Amino acid sequence: MNISELFGFLFGYIAHNPFVFLFIAIAIGYPLGKVSIKGVALGSTAGTLVIGLAIALTAFSVYGLKIEEPGLVSDIFLMMFMYAIGMKVGPQFFSGLARDGLDFVVIGLIVVFSNFFIVFLGAKLLGLAPGYAAGIISGSYTVTAVMGVAQSAISSGAFKAPAGMTLDQVSANIAVGYVISYVLSSFFIILLIKYLPAMFGIDPIKAGKEAEAEFGVGDDIEALPSTHGFSNIGVLPLDIRAYRVEHQELVGQSVESLFQHFPHAAILKVVRGKQVFDAADNPKLALGDVIGIRGDYHVLIDDGAFVGVEVDEPRARNVDIEVADIHLGKSCYTGKTIAKISDEVGFGVYIKALFRQGHQLPVTGQAVVEVGDVIRIAGSDWCVQQVAKKLNSTPIVESTLTETFYLALSLLIGYVCGHFSVTFGGIPFALGTSAGCMLTGIIFSFLRARNPNFGGVMSEGARSFLQDIGLSVFVAVLASTLGPKILASFQGVVAIKIAALGATAALVPPLLAWIYGLYFCKMNPAILAGACAGGRNSTSAMKGAQNVCQSDMPAIGYPVPYAITSMIVLVLGYLSMVL
Repeated sequence: MNISELFGFLFGYIAHNPFVFLFIAIAIGYPLGKVSIKGVALGSTAGTLVIGLAIALTAFSVYGLKIEEPGLVSDIFLMMFMYAIGMKVGPQFFSGLARDGLDFVVIGLIVVFSNFFIVFLGAKLLGLAPGYAAGIISGSYTVTAVMGVAQSAISSGAFKAPAGMTLDQVSANIAVGYVISYVLSSFFIILLIKYLPAMFGIDPIKAGKEAEAEFGVGDDIEALPSTHGFSNIGVLPLDIRAYRVEHQELVGQSVESLFQHFPHAAILKVVRGKQVFDAADNPKLALGDVIGIRGDYHVLIDDGAFVGVEVDEPRARNVDIEVADIHLGKSCYTGKTIAKISDEVGFGVYIKALFRQGHQLPVTGQAVVEVGDVIRIAGSDWCVQQVAKKLNSTPIVESTLTETFYLALSLLIGYVCGHFSVTFGGIPFALGTSAGCMLTGIIFSFLRARNPNFGGVMSEGARSFLQDIGLSVFVAVLASTLGPKILASFQGVVAIKIAALGATAALVPPLLAWIYGLYFCKMNPAILAGACAGGRNSTSAMKGAQNVCQSDMPAIGYPVPYAITSMIVLVLGYLSMVL
């Protein structure tokens, strides 16, 4: 068997086994997407699309073979991807509107709507065929999901192909517009965001230092309840130290009774010879016991001598600490201050944060808690469980588990809602099943951020996997369908038109947002650069801004514009097809 026959056999096998095609496209596309040239990489999704198109195009043009993937596969994985996106941006979207003010919102709106109008009107002026506009929006914004909602407009019947064009050709146009504009915008947006300060005569390093001085003195910002990283321990002003009991007045007193007298120093372990007692056993102290006390540093330093000499006893300090969120139900402790709750039921725990309606409040001793608040505490498992029980709640910690019932329920609701259609001016508008699933993800995550007991657990690993694999499988299926038809979309000078329009749509909107933020809002340039990157949905550009500013402060401006535009650009991508 020569090489030609070998390749013919391989492509024939792939054509008759469509799932092999999916696995090959993803397996090669993922590492290809990580290849970086001067700091710019395609990304796993675009890499999968490129490999999928190459295989499908070769199979058809060289061997006359079509690779046909089941449409159900594409639909299922796209809906999972959209739901995962909704779960990610939901808490940022709603809480950011109030926390970070109107300026970041306006920046996001400037970027996303100017991108839409540039592409939509530009496609009309350049005479581009239907489908190109949606693809250019998707590529210039580097949001591959726009292709998904554009395809939804086609499959739902909201888009009608003009005479002489097939729906398959329109889909091929979407892919071509995406690929060309994606490559250009991925590269140029990083350069633009990095050098915007210098273009306007601003020292980025100085701006970064000024932003750090301005924002560095504020309260620590904790992850919202039920979002990624909420169980991170971080740095706590507490320690566990071991002391030998040497004072007679402590003998015979139980761990619980001593906490009533010394609420800022909880005994978590009692070591007596070869025996080790946990605080859960509420042991009574004896002379010579070694006790592990957890408390504020200054308490342990100032009052440790009251117990006895400090000793090196690892068994007394061997306590695992976890961080949990507790949603306050109705109990006798609601309406009381943080200090009162800490003294009465806060045995062995540290109150890290307080949230109300998804917004973080300062943790002060005089802060009053209300029904529905979320308190974040750090302590041993037994201590956390005890505090939660007394507050009439259950502790929520980050987990590797995912509640499948709520996942299925939200997908069901999103799918059904996406089918509803409303007609305006003779044009049918439908949310679409994929956008419906994203909306339920946003709502479910929004509700969980306010009540962690709602919606069951969903690990960040599972959410991230759904987002990653969902979009990759979708674009691989799309590539199998479009490969044989994509050459027709490169006729004439269409590639040059797409490149010019895509680059314009990628660079002009963040430039307009920069001018607005710099001259109208007087924003710090380092934070403004992050906001412009967020409005363009480009994490790489935000990292580039951090590098040139030599500061992490651009990340402050990133989340709100990112969350807002992530949702709006999908709607605009859909409208670009319908209109």
